[in-house]
Amino acid sequence: MLKRVHLYQGVIFIMLAELCFTASTVFSKLLTGTSAISALEVTFSRFILGLVFAAALVYKNGASLRPNKLSLLVWRGVLNTVAVILFFLAAQYTTITNTHMLNMTYPFFIFLFAPIFFRQEKVPPFLYPVLLVAIAGVWLVVNPHFDTLTRGDLFALLSAVAAALAIITLNMARKNDSTVLILFYLMSIGTVVNGLAMLPVFVWPEDGRQWLLLLASGSVGVLGQACITYGYKYITARSGSLVSTSRILYAVALGMMVFGEALTWRVAAGGLLIMISIAAVTRLQKPGAEG
Repeated sequence: MLKRVHLYQGVIFIMLAELCFTASTVFSKLLTGTSAISALEVTFSRFILGLVFAAALVYKNGASLRPNKLSLLVWRGVLNTVAVILFFLAAQYTTITNTHMLNMTYPFFIFLFAPIFFRQEKVPPFLYPVLLVAIAGVWLVVNPHFDTLTRGDLFALLSAVAAALAIITLNMARKNDSTVLILFYLMSIGTVVNGLAMLPVFVWPEDGRQWLLLLASGSVGVLGQACITYGYKYITARSGSLVSTSRILYAVALGMMVFGEALTWRVAAGGLLIMISIAAVTRLQKPGAEG
């Protein structure tokens, strides 16, 4: 009975996390779509608020800041920063729906890249037809016309690639350092790298509304990170990744309600194919790889 309660807690917190991540992009698009402020400022606010959160965790746990494998923490931080920046740039230049649907293809890239980093792992033969289904879903969502390819959709796909590599390096880093230390270095590196990228395009918020949206996007994003960290204490990576597909539904709903985004048959069918593919890829994951 207690395990079932914990499972419910894990599901609820991961669903809350995905809602927070979706809301964070909504606040970001409301800000970048009505001002000269770039998504780079939004992501910077998220990293610097996340750094405060991570520093508090380090202090609370009395953790040492001396890593066992610094190179992995640096790679994890840089790749995650690139993934987050591309993700929010996608939200700035394409629909909320497309941003989240295309970003959620990252599990396929994990399966494709993992054998390169973990030589004992092989790509299961069943993955290839699943990938074809996923590619069909992406094609339907993007609906590409190569003379007018939406850069926002391209950013979203690239964010999925960067996110996959960031997760692979996270799995490697966990073998040497604690989650708290990894999070601290992630936020520290993100703050520095994002801050340097932001400087050439920095625009000071003009009024209270812009400050509110900026802080709301960053704060909700950090809250989402806290929820997903807590949620994965009670649920496996396999089950959690399935629950994470709820973000696609949130994105569709909030995109329609806030921005009046149209849910065309192509987007609906493509989203369904992507969700089915994620479910299939999740079932292919080895139990020993969960954590």
